[in-house]
Amino acid sequence: MILDLARLFVFPALMAFAASSDLLTMTISNRVSLLLIAGFLILAPLTGMPLAAIGLHVVAGMAVLVVAFACFALGWIGGGDAKVAAAAALWFGFDHLMPYLLFAAVFGGALTLLMLQFRQWPLPYALAAQPWLSRLHGRDSGIPYGIALALGALMVYPQTAWVQAVDLARLAMP
Repeated sequence: MILDLARLFVFPALMAFAASSDLLTMTISNRVSLLLIAGFLILAPLTGMPLAAIGLHVVAGMAVLVVAFACFALGWIGGGDAKVAAAAALWFGFDHLMPYLLFAAVFGGALTLLMLQFRQWPLPYALAAQPWLSRLHGRDSGIPYGIALALGALMVYPQTAWVQAVDLARLAMP
């Protein structure tokens, strides 16, 4: 039961935290990525994932890390975004990697368009006093892409073996 609860909540909670952190501070702490990696490395063997499958998940995470850091070097995404994307890919492996990347790209494009539009409007005085909102509104500020990464991850996660293996009826019983 504890493993089932961990499967249901660890990954989504950390991704939601990454998104909210990126929204409010325009940074994602390294701790979030490290916790995602640690969560995977603890839960994968405990839930019976074969060693070969764990290895393939690690390769998927490393592949995304290489590409994401190239994007970071080009100034397209932040370093925290690159690390979170790779840590999420670790959880998805190659089986769900492409849907994750597709959802993240679509949400990222929509977020970028929304942010560009948002930055065209003046902030009302009452809202301008909020430092996080002022920072987000700044034209020279980046896009909190961690939001798109988290939304993409949360769209795909229910389709993974992590969630599919949970017996929800057993969890609902008192």
